[in-house]
Amino acid sequence: MLTFNPKWRNCQRCICRSVPAPPQPFQRSHKSSQSGKMQSTGILPAEIPISFFCCSPVRAIAVLKNRLIWSASAVAAAAIANAVRDRGSFQFRGRCVLITGGSRGLGFLLAQEFARRGARVAIVARDREELWRAARQLRRITRNVLPIAADLMSRKDIEAAVAKVERKFGAVDVLVNNAGIISVGPLDTSTPADYQNSLNTHFWAPYHATMAVLPEMRRRKQGRIVNISSIGGKISVPHLLPYSVGKFALTAFSEGLRAQLLQHKIYVTTVCPGLMRTGSPRNATFKGKHRKEYAWFSISDSLPLISMSADRAALQIVNACARGEAELVLSTPAKLAVLLNGLFPGATANLMALFNYMLPGPGGIGRNARKGKESFSFLSPSLVTVLTERAALRNNQVA
Repeated sequence: MLTFNPKWRNCQRCICRSVPAPPQPFQRSHKSSQSGKMQSTGILPAEIPISFFCCSPVRAIAVLKNRLIWSASAVAAAAIANAVRDRGSFQFRGRCVLITGGSRGLGFLLAQEFARRGARVAIVARDREELWRAARQLRRITRNVLPIAADLMSRKDIEAAVAKVERKFGAVDVLVNNAGIISVGPLDTSTPADYQNSLNTHFWAPYHATMAVLPEMRRRKQGRIVNISSIGGKISVPHLLPYSVGKFALTAFSEGLRAQLLQHKIYVTTVCPGLMRTGSPRNATFKGKHRKEYAWFSISDSLPLISMSADRAALQIVNACARGEAELVLSTPAKLAVLLNGLFPGATANLMALFNYMLPGPGGIGRNARKGKESFSFLSPSLVTVLTERAALRNNQVA
């Protein structure tokens, strides 16, 4: 039989340590065989673990019961919130979805996911060959596919593309601003044109596309806009400065847009992916020591611990769009990086500076640019980039 020690009242491990101890220790009374009077034995019931509490077991059990009730209530509330959220989800069957940069990579995967959900999909891109190849694959899922060749740096081309979609499928229900370009290299290799191209692609193209579809969305008081930004739109990454400048602009535009369009029941979702295995390094441009730049970029893009499957990313993005979520940060490393930057911006900047020390220095081809597929070396492609190479084949990155 275990006995209760009054000294345990102050034990810091007690489940009820936050509750004032009772004035008297727990006592159990019984009749004395000699006197016949009730006496206190100070003995606890054998079935109650003595390590469970240090004050009154009745009090401890009451505290535990309250905690269990609150925990169960929290779980139930979360389940109800999820049910309400899913019940109000946007249904894509029969809807018109317009995706910029939809011929390859993440945009192509998003087009497939929307098509599987019954949407009528229009994809816009510059490269006609890639576009028709993507359209052929999408037609295996649905016949409602419209490929449009357009220069997304041209406002006229964007407006003409939207008009073509409206003639074919009707008003745009969902706009996905996905088109992007990547230029990798040290600061001195970047030119004003690199920054301008990034802003034209990552900010002005989404701006013009959004302005083109907004009148009908406002009139119908419904719609979804998804802006594919990046972790580079939250934290500026060394050797990707022009890219980060464009993505920061898109993030700011997207967040402000949501605040002003909610009154019209138009939901804007800002997506900030970390590294994803889309196969995109092949089509990015590299400067300076371009082979070394391509090596670190493609290897990082392929490592499972720091990059995520693009298929899984596409699924999460479409789900976030359906629910009208404000923001979606993809991959655990990206979420941790955003959290760290929010709490300790100075430490994050120092980590980025340390990362910069490990990257290739200036030299090589200088400000001249080479595509990733022109920058192969013994380091990449290699065994460590197998996942990225496979993704490039699946996601229409390779002719």
